[in-house]
Amino acid sequence: MTPIQRYLAEEVALDHVDGLIPRREALRRLALLGLGLPAATALLTACGAPPESAAPESPAPSSPAASATPSPSGSPAGPSPLPTEPITFAGPEGTTLQAAWAAAEDPKGAVLVIHENRGLTDHIRSVAGRLAASGYSALALDLLSREGGTATFADSAQATARLGEIDDARFVADMKAAVGELARRADGAKLGMMGFCFGGGMTWLLLSSAEPRLSAAVPFYGPLPENADMTGTKAAVLGVYAEQDDRVNATRDAAEAALTGAKLTHELVTFPGVGHAFFNDTGQRYNADAAAQAYERVLDWFGRHLA
Repeated sequence: MTPIQRYLAEEVALDHVDGLIPRREALRRLALLGLGLPAATALLTACGAPPESAAPESPAPSSPAASATPSPSGSPAGPSPLPTEPITFAGPEGTTLQAAWAAAEDPKGAVLVIHENRGLTDHIRSVAGRLAASGYSALALDLLSREGGTATFADSAQATARLGEIDDARFVADMKAAVGELARRADGAKLGMMGFCFGGGMTWLLLSSAEPRLSAAVPFYGPLPENADMTGTKAAVLGVYAEQDDRVNATRDAAEAALTGAKLTHELVTFPGVGHAFFNDTGQRYNADAAAQAYERVLDWFGRHLA
């Protein structure tokens, strides 16, 4: 498996271990990622799932009981979002890329937003809209644009699996094209970037890919690419981590070393008592207090390095 596929597979396994999806659904999603039953079962066990005989099976994912997701408590972090509009623009090799665009009324800067492993969702559009309401025009890129966009996938697990099949070079090329489109739409503004989970990993990837146009970046609990070298960027980096996210936290020291080695202005902050994806107000790990604090930290960072 590639590092991205391994990361996505571990996310599925941990979702099962944390009780967010039943074993049957976890095995289905792992199969979409290319794992046969023996490998998938071994991964679940390695991540802490009980043996199948000891695990009470939840309803099948097609049943109402399994498909219903408890509503997270608390309001989304940040202001009410400004509306976003769907846009397209020229990508590499004659491709057409898709995104959601939110224009600030009096922009202080502009931000590229990278989605989680489910593709460009309403939640990520909302984040772009909140940034615009806070004074930063935002472009939320759909990294499944070349497949026709996230909306072409009937199942979010299929979207995740397809993301796992895309190589780093394509991701970097598409994100660089999006930075160019952001610069065109926000002429003269300083440019920033932020991403969440998988998108946090993509943010680290672009920082490691000689992208000099970014002035600031905020990866939220994203895995650091192997042998990351950030000497080709000038961005000031705020890395956001969650205390109960051991898997991503295992790369925190390497991120600190890479940022220090590149002599970049940076700060790595860990929010106590919360887990992976604590900022996503549509998910079951959402923590409203930590999300609100994190959003204020983001605005402070962008205010110092973009405005």
